[in-house]
Amino acid sequence: MQGYKTDFPLLMQDKTVYIDNAATAQRPKCVIDAEKDFYTCHNANPLRGIYELSVQATENYENARKAVRDFIGAKSVQEIIFTRNTTESINLVAYSYGLSNLKKGDEVVVSIMEHHSDLLPWQMVCRQTGAELKFLECEKDGSLDLNKAEELITDRTKIVAVTQLSNVLGREYPIEKLAEIAHRKNAVMVADGAQSTPHIAVDVKKLGVDFFAFSGHKLYGPMGIGVLYGRRELLEKMPPFLTGGEMIESVSRTSAVYAELPHKFEAGTVNAAGAVGLKSAIDYVKSVGFEEIHKRELEVSAYAFEKMKEIAHINILGSEKAEEHNGILTFTVDNVHPHDVSEILAADGIAVRAGHHCAQPLLEYLGYRSTVRASFAFYNTKEDADRFLDSLSTVRERMGYGK
Repeated sequence: MQGYKTDFPLLMQDKTVYIDNAATAQRPKCVIDAEKDFYTCHNANPLRGIYELSVQATENYENARKAVRDFIGAKSVQEIIFTRNTTESINLVAYSYGLSNLKKGDEVVVSIMEHHSDLLPWQMVCRQTGAELKFLECEKDGSLDLNKAEELITDRTKIVAVTQLSNVLGREYPIEKLAEIAHRKNAVMVADGAQSTPHIAVDVKKLGVDFFAFSGHKLYGPMGIGVLYGRRELLEKMPPFLTGGEMIESVSRTSAVYAELPHKFEAGTVNAAGAVGLKSAIDYVKSVGFEEIHKRELEVSAYAFEKMKEIAHINILGSEKAEEHNGILTFTVDNVHPHDVSEILAADGIAVRAGHHCAQPLLEYLGYRSTVRASFAFYNTKEDADRFLDSLSTVRERMGYGK
């Protein structure tokens, strides 16, 4: 059964079982066509010309911003900043808000589950400002004890930064409750939505976050386009992250007046084609619906999860409940290095990820140096899972350990 695979050209022409979706998803034809159409029919620099092509490019670009606003439930298009990816979005917050508002004696709280993209920027901020970086640790199954959060987040805490969904454990975290705790202490809440936006509906107003970041390429959209949502009252007070073309109202020899939101944070020629592609991806995801996406991802990942538990010497990280993995199954094979596991699977046409998954502190905390990650999307099928499981069941034998 092909299901939604027919919407994805690469999946139909390549025999690889692609289950590395937490790294990047494949693109449906409508997204590829949208980017192609922009460059074929509407290519001009947005926001800069009054001729028809530039006007059309500007309209397409701003329509993409409206689509993002609606997709994540923001109040205004002025709260939607286009970036390259989640990493750049969080760096924007760290450099522009963090360096401007933190001082020695302040605290930044991050979770141990963070991707390096939501850790290294805060390490930098703390080094430069003298603030202290504190870690909110999860339980060994990946769950989070909110009582520990209540104790860790103090009157000295100025920023709380937590992923909405772990790229290693697949666990969803209670961002809304963490935001409530942070706000009671007058701290701002930063949420990394890179892994959550492809799997669950997001409403930034309901979550109560001050900043929310995600990438297009994990959401079936193009690489090189990302989003930062920020509360307008915070963004208006923040200095630009980058300076140069288009982000200004006027420039003299010695000073400049910056443009209004959101353009203050979008210096230089923007990725208009990427934004158009992201809009198409959002439209596609909405047409499928998160209920259908969740049902299909759970069906195939729960099937793989239960079958993996039947294979000797396989150790799955995180929860013992398949539904708490959101399609992400991270595991080890006894006495076989994860890179060897990955190579054996690759030889059988199975694409998975091996390594620390840009989350070294989490793996070290859980007692691992490296793991293998299979991450399923709604277009994956039980046939994909069976090919993965068949290959996985032979790994130790092929490494010389016998059956």
